[in-house]
Amino acid sequence: MATDLPARDGATGGDARRANDTSDVARMLKRAGLRPTRQRLSLGSLLFDGRDRHVTAEMLHEQAIRAQVPVSLATIYNTLHQFTRAGLLREVAVDGAKSYFDTNTRDHHHFYVEDQSRLIDIEGASIAVTGLPEAPQGMEITHIDVVVRVRPRR
Repeated sequence: MATDLPARDGATGGDARRANDTSDVARMLKRAGLRPTRQRLSLGSLLFDGRDRHVTAEMLHEQAIRAQVPVSLATIYNTLHQFTRAGLLREVAVDGAKSYFDTNTRDHHHFYVEDQSRLIDIEGASIAVTGLPEAPQGMEITHIDVVVRVRPRR
């Protein structure tokens, strides 16, 4: 039963990499091997604000517009993917075509609240995945994403 699983809604306890201002973001980007461009600094400051978040590119674009950060949606997609490749974000695919970017990069899983299009964290130790096949020759399993879809009871 889903209520037996402890869940967090992203308010606390996330990844150790947090930034409070652009100098923190610049250091974080440099440690990840990314050049701290003006757009990366601006978007990083919006993303890494001290709380765990699940954002889509469209959500971040709206936030950037409200913060008067002049950036295109294409640049946001590119930056989110660069941050993901650098290990600063984790991409969570939902419904094949929709991706969320998670600032909590530790091992954990998600509830997906279907009628709200919202992710809620499930701690990694709460779910056991057994019976995994061997990875193909020359490959290794990097992580497993479990998305548990939920909706209000009818």
